[in-house]
Amino acid sequence: MEPEHTADRQRFEELFDAHYAELTRFASRRVGADAAGDVVAATFLVVWRRFAELPADHPRAWLYATARQVIANEVRGRTRWDRLTAKAAGIADTRVEDHAAQVDEQLRVRAVLDRLSPADQEVLRLIEWDGLEVAEAALVLRCSRTALKVRLHRARRRFAQRLLATEDRETAPVRRPSIIAGGSTTS
Repeated sequence: MEPEHTADRQRFEELFDAHYAELTRFASRRVGADAAGDVVAATFLVVWRRFAELPADHPRAWLYATARQVIANEVRGRTRWDRLTAKAAGIADTRVEDHAAQVDEQLRVRAVLDRLSPADQEVLRLIEWDGLEVAEAALVLRCSRTALKVRLHRARRRFAQRLLATEDRETAPVRRPSIIAGGSTTS
């Protein structure tokens, strides 16, 4: 209950005048000078709102206990803020990878694979993508292990050659057409 009477208001002002400086020093030692004013203001706001609960015989101790609670709230708030700031900084520091190069490479591999014969595609897919062992793939394709090893070796070689050929085309320097076709430039 807030002080409504003139006598209560005068008592509150006397309490404020008598203890403001010492509560500010108390708060400064605990939360620093920057936050001490806010702590003391919050303390006197609590006192104003709960003025009826203020003990007449020990108001100073009640003020300190209230200030201590306000300081505890301030410290908890700072700790949460520091953790949130650190977490946000950690999130900001994480780099989002650009997967465009990886997708581009996958598309290139698929395009090269599609240009191989169906037999080469099948043996490569069984071994490389499906993860079958040579013996298992030989059973699937109904051939001997030796025949499968030969087919796999040849398919890998053709695949590698075609993949390198696409890489060479992508990294080859761009040729500019000659301004004067068939003739030399002389100055």
